[in-house]
Amino acid sequence: MSAGVNAQLAQAERGALCDLLLEVGPDAPTLCEGWTAAHMAAHLVLRERRPDVGLGLVLPGPFARHTERATERLADRSAERLPFERLVARIRSGPPRLLRLVDGPMNIVEFFVHLEDVRRATDGWTPRTGLDGLQDALWPFQKSGTKLRTRQVRDVALAIARPDGEPVDIRTGARQVTATGDPGELTMFFFGRRDQSRVELTGDPGGIAEVLSAPIGF
Repeated sequence: MSAGVNAQLAQAERGALCDLLLEVGPDAPTLCEGWTAAHMAAHLVLRERRPDVGLGLVLPGPFARHTERATERLADRSAERLPFERLVARIRSGPPRLLRLVDGPMNIVEFFVHLEDVRRATDGWTPRTGLDGLQDALWPFQKSGTKLRTRQVRDVALAIARPDGEPVDIRTGARQVTATGDPGELTMFFFGRRDQSRVELTGDPGGIAEVLSAPIGF
């Protein structure tokens, strides 16, 4: 899938998330532990406009702690100084000019996940339908992304598969496990949203238990 199509899809997810944030309001819950919708908005603004904070999204320890503190500070300040609507407007305006050429690969997964983080934080959610193009765009990110996020899964020969598709090997090990689901559901599962995703695990029972319990994500 072309970079232009990915960018269009990322922009569509960005717009849909902004619409939803305004609908639910700043105090709405999300699937990110301890984060309200205001924290989510702050995170997204920081991610694109503060490179020092962005390091903490992929690096643990002091980098992650700095990102968490900066996000909380901005969310708190925004409640006092910057109306939530203006914060969302900054997200909607898109990334800074220097990042627009990589908008697709940088943001398509990010905005899909955070849109679902807000959608799935309440009871009664169901997967969105009519997303064939988006599902196809998310699939190529699964192999490398899932391998990184499952680096603490031990001794499991992990594979992923789309429904009715051939499994793609991710990790090697003695216990074979296959995770099957639409690319969006696999994305949510391996971003640590295991309880709020529709993924089927088959294979070795011990391996399945490891995939369900091991730390997953960044």
